[in-house]
Amino acid sequence: MLLDFENGRHLAIGLLPELILTVWAMLLVLHAAWRHKDPGAQRETGWLALVGVVLAAGATIWLWRSGAHIDGIATSVALDGFRWALTLIILVGVGLTTVLAIGYLDREGIAVPEYHAMVLFAAVGMLFMVSGADLLVIFLGLETMSVSIYVLAGINRRSAFSAEAALKYVLIGAFASAFLLYGIALLYGATGTTKIELLGVQSAHVLPGLTLLFRAGLALLFVGFAFKVAAVPFHMWAPDVYDGAPTPVTALMAATVKTAAFGAFARILLQGLDADQAHWAGVIWWLAAVTMIVGNLLALAQRSLKRMLAYSSVAHAGYLLAALIPGSPAGAGAFLYYLLFYTLATVGAFAVLVARGRGGERDVVTDDLAGLAESDPALAAIMAICMLSLLGFPGTAGFIGKWYILATATGGGVTTIAVIMVLTSLVSAGYYMPVIMAMYMKPRLHAQSHADTVLPGVMRGVLIAAMLGVIAFGIWPGNALTMARSASRVFMSQNITSVATPTPYPPGHP
Repeated sequence: MLLDFENGRHLAIGLLPELILTVWAMLLVLHAAWRHKDPGAQRETGWLALVGVVLAAGATIWLWRSGAHIDGIATSVALDGFRWALTLIILVGVGLTTVLAIGYLDREGIAVPEYHAMVLFAAVGMLFMVSGADLLVIFLGLETMSVSIYVLAGINRRSAFSAEAALKYVLIGAFASAFLLYGIALLYGATGTTKIELLGVQSAHVLPGLTLLFRAGLALLFVGFAFKVAAVPFHMWAPDVYDGAPTPVTALMAATVKTAAFGAFARILLQGLDADQAHWAGVIWWLAAVTMIVGNLLALAQRSLKRMLAYSSVAHAGYLLAALIPGSPAGAGAFLYYLLFYTLATVGAFAVLVARGRGGERDVVTDDLAGLAESDPALAAIMAICMLSLLGFPGTAGFIGKWYILATATGGGVTTIAVIMVLTSLVSAGYYMPVIMAMYMKPRLHAQSHADTVLPGVMRGVLIAAMLGVIAFGIWPGNALTMARSASRVFMSQNITSVATPTPYPPGHP
């Protein structure tokens, strides 16, 4: 299906997932305002939000299957498999965390129906981030997402920890946005464009020497995105914000916010700066290495499960950065595959944490799960699969994801980062395996240890289905790997349109 973005109807079709979520979120705001004090308003709004997520996912699948594309360079939003794949991953994460939040908000006394509208507004920003073919579109998506997440982090107005998390996220988010916007301004000054593909053309042909202005803009852009994906040394906000925010919001940030930021960063690197890969690969190498090492070592020292999972997400940011170092379509395919199953395992782990804890789950430690397999075998199995997948244990999709990244790294000649990835994954066993050991090998602290450990039936069913997927794709990964490779073909050199080849002036021309 060929679309012409000069035609308003075609533009609306190209933006159909974003438009559906935007309109749905606005309707939810009206619904929440009308029934704000009704006892079941929060639950009803949550289920309605899920309908919007499903509609947006359906529109995305339709656009992907119909082969929606445009002729020439994408000037505002991209129409390619990479966008559709990331959009679906984000919607899966949003849907799972919404189901998790419906019961959680009632239990914790946070009966705020507007919560679900803010989640959809955040999702709209995320979708624009991964669909943006222009740096300014990405920035607008980032700010839409960030403002919504600021509100969600502080949604529990009775908790000082929630207020602290929101304040820290606002301050650090403002710094990151300032770096990012200043970097975009400098790149525009150096190249005369904010279009991602034209940026690549300019850096490859017009500015082969790379001016200082271009380098400075690139450095600031990297700092801004490093803050957003919580890469070391720009990660210090993440554990405190993740720890203080309500746990469904933490799951949303650890999974979907990271997916959106990484998706935008990957498109800029692989499509806009592909010709300059020799210059930025070294920076990404060091970011990945330090992030993997520091994230895993700090996670090893945590007693709180929530902070352990926060530092674990920092470590996984390092693994995802490692996939981008070769600057190849294979790396993009590994990146997509890893993101999907990282999202499922992360949300699953936080869901079990929600079932076990109360009051923000900040005080839940590994020993609190002792004997869980005896009292609730299904919940223990969900947590075990999540831990094994995040560890990269054979038989899980996490193993295939890490193997794919390792194969891409070694194939791209960056074997040292592959060695670091293997060693740090071994270190991660030091904090993932004790959780499994506590559930299966330790007795309950007392007879009523898990009497209040409850996960609603709908969420339990959804998580069981997700974990079966993690196992199935760990054993039979073929279809998922094929789709990931297909979605990343947009970054093959023959698919990147060249529109600014230097003019061959005749000899003697000034």
